[in-house]
Amino acid sequence: MMTIFHKNKQQLALRLWQQMSSLLLIPLIFTSCTKELVENPRSLAVENFYNTAAEVEAATNAIYIPYRDGLPLLVAQHESYTDYCYGRGTYAQLSDFQGLNTTNITRIQSIWDLFYLSIRNANLVIKNAPNGNAISKADADKYVAEAKFLRAFNYFQLVRNWDGVPIRTEANMNDIAAKRNTSQEVYNLIIADLKVAESVLPDVSAQIGRPNKWAAKTLLADIYLQTANYNEARDKSDEVMKSRRYSLVSIASTDDFQKIFGPEVVTTTEEIFYTKYTRQTLLGNFWVAFPNHPGTKLFGAGGFFANYSDANNLVYKNQDNADLRKAQWYSYNIGLGTTSLLSKKFIDPLATTTTAAGNDMPWYRYADLLLIYAEASCRAANAPTAEGLEALNQVHRRAYGKIPTAISTVDFVLGNYNASTFVDLIIKERGYEFQYEGKRWLELKRTGKAAEIIKAAVGKTIAQKHYLWPIPISEMSFNPALDPVKDQNPGY
Repeated sequence: MMTIFHKNKQQLALRLWQQMSSLLLIPLIFTSCTKELVENPRSLAVENFYNTAAEVEAATNAIYIPYRDGLPLLVAQHESYTDYCYGRGTYAQLSDFQGLNTTNITRIQSIWDLFYLSIRNANLVIKNAPNGNAISKADADKYVAEAKFLRAFNYFQLVRNWDGVPIRTEANMNDIAAKRNTSQEVYNLIIADLKVAESVLPDVSAQIGRPNKWAAKTLLADIYLQTANYNEARDKSDEVMKSRRYSLVSIASTDDFQKIFGPEVVTTTEEIFYTKYTRQTLLGNFWVAFPNHPGTKLFGAGGFFANYSDANNLVYKNQDNADLRKAQWYSYNIGLGTTSLLSKKFIDPLATTTTAAGNDMPWYRYADLLLIYAEASCRAANAPTAEGLEALNQVHRRAYGKIPTAISTVDFVLGNYNASTFVDLIIKERGYEFQYEGKRWLELKRTGKAAEIIKAAVGKTIAQKHYLWPIPISEMSFNPALDPVKDQNPGY
């Protein structure tokens, strides 16, 4: 029997939606015998559903569906805020760094709603799985740990984009009123959830796409880096590195990046935690439509070309031509002049619709982990370390087609950097490594470098209101615990 985490020519999952106000769950029906989407909607009362391992697994699968739909929209927003990319059409306004207009406020409301729907589905598992009458404690604990990992992942997206948000857990998920918690309170919940996840989740994922203990440790390391707990970030990322479960995929040419990001890829040695998609309408990665143009034929459904770059962009101009990542950009006139650039990092020529791209979204790959360690080890010691330098060099070597773990001619040298310049070097390397993965804007905010880097690269001054998104009207209108003035983010 296949589940939503397998993608190679087989059924992934049913598209499952659960209304936030309902206590009913529509179970997933799977088949491994056909590629067609099979749907058998059948509502069951909670007391009659969370009893067997199969039922609880189906409920756990339901956590993935809303955030799978929300993350491509999140990436499209974030990539328009970067130093190497611009928004086009209705996304052009985002590249002015002056906050959100009405169109984009509506979009981020959808993202908010989908994250909270995923959180509610997680809360249902956390609350009900331990009470099942035909499920072992070990199985119940496993699915609760998975649900807590996913709840933490969702809240991490919320808190970085909106700051403090209402906390809804299994204890208060049915209450309409929920105060706006502080960001520290949100991070406390995230860390508590992830500590459960890392202690209970298995060493090896039961299926590709489900988190394991190493994914939980990686997310924890990122949380600790975000909250300036550098010793903890260093130690947690070091645990994952020393497990030797992951390694960078070697490449010899720019086309080899499709071994990492291509639509046919099922998994790789550097996959820690990815959002999985498949080449089926409504089950594919919607983000892939944004960076592609119909004329290139690199995306079978055409593409919006809503995100692009330019040959005069300073990030592009300053990148070494020998860096194979630079060649992911190619010249294509999208109607804005002959210097326009598009990216071939995420392409799927065989996608039949805009929601049918087979490319996964790599939220945590080994390159993330290595650069988390490199920065955290430097900040913890207030100086670059040999171990942190080696972690950085592995990512850098791979970008030049070198063996990641072997000393090379492109290596950075420890003596050339102090604590400040080494962190700046890591920020620069991340800017090349994670293009179009939705990470750059959040990193620039976290490091306090956003104003400086955006001004230098694209000449824009970031409005203070631009750093946070407005609490959506969908929350403000129906949550009586929120004050529309005091609880709204500044400028909205």
